[in-house]
Amino acid sequence: MVITSKSNQLIKSVASLADKKFRRQLNKYIVEGIKSVKECIAAGCEIDEIICTPENEGAFYGAVVVSEAVFKSISCEKTPQGVLAVVKIPKNELKPPEGNCLLLDCLQDPGNIGTVIRTANAAGYGEIYLINCADPYSPKAVRASMSGIFFVKLFAGTREEVFEALGNVPLICADMNGENIFAFNPPEKYCLCIGNEGGGISDEVLSKAAYTVKIPMRETCESLNAAVSAGIAMYALKNIKNREV
Repeated sequence: MVITSKSNQLIKSVASLADKKFRRQLNKYIVEGIKSVKECIAAGCEIDEIICTPENEGAFYGAVVVSEAVFKSISCEKTPQGVLAVVKIPKNELKPPEGNCLLLDCLQDPGNIGTVIRTANAAGYGEIYLINCADPYSPKAVRASMSGIFFVKLFAGTREEVFEALGNVPLICADMNGENIFAFNPPEKYCLCIGNEGGGISDEVLSKAAYTVKIPMRETCESLNAAVSAGIAMYALKNIKNREV
């Protein structure tokens, strides 16, 4: 049976997940695209439904089939591929990190958050703590993460809650007044902190920093994009440790 009505209860529920309010209420988010949905399945994510158009029915067993018009009404993509999954948001209780981790301090651009998640997964930072950030499960952030969101653990909380969870793990803050990151020797275990796109690291987080580091730049450049800075810093710190070994 093909669902052709946009007023179908399931369709209305899925459409609501474009809104942060309903993602929180239902504890679900949307993953779109054939490749992304397949990677979501392979990663073992808890999937509620897979919804597809008739042309993709054979690729996903048990999928709910909807008309092209209905699919476009629930898709957040400009050019939908005709496949999406409704996925449970993992319930990750705040706890100390197992390895080197990231702290994102008030990042507000979902694209930046998704890109940081993508890079963190690639660079081997498996735990990310978020303080007052944009929703990492928004369609834009999920898309930008390029499936990275399936393979890292996200922990959200207040500054006090995150500080308590991090315990004695030293914070390395990316700050323009810090020392050259390429000459810096990081401790064995650390938490790399990335600040807000416009304001940088908050005073509250900066006051807890054990170290501050900067990425050297030409005088003609005022700053780097937050996600670009995060990527450079993640790999720089990893590479330094590898050279030491």
